[in-house]
Amino acid sequence: MTNAKIRINAIDDVKNFVALVTRVDYDVDIISGRYAIDAKSIMGIFSLDLSKDLELRIHSDDCGDFLDEIKDYIVD
Repeated sequence: MTNAKIRINAIDDVKNFVALVTRVDYDVDIISGRYAIDAKSIMGIFSLDLSKDLELRIHSDDCGDFLDEIKDYIVD
């Protein structure tokens, strides 16, 4: 399992992020406080508070290519 902090600011960012996540075969979750949603669910992402950083939980250890694809959303 791999974790990363992400920030998704705009509606277009949500659509682009979901498009990237749906291409991978493994599960990806977004954690915000006590809520955990499927990162492949556009409606789930819109239900979160997008003004805060979110925790991305990737259920794979071999996800380097995916992390490169979403590097614009990753917060240091």
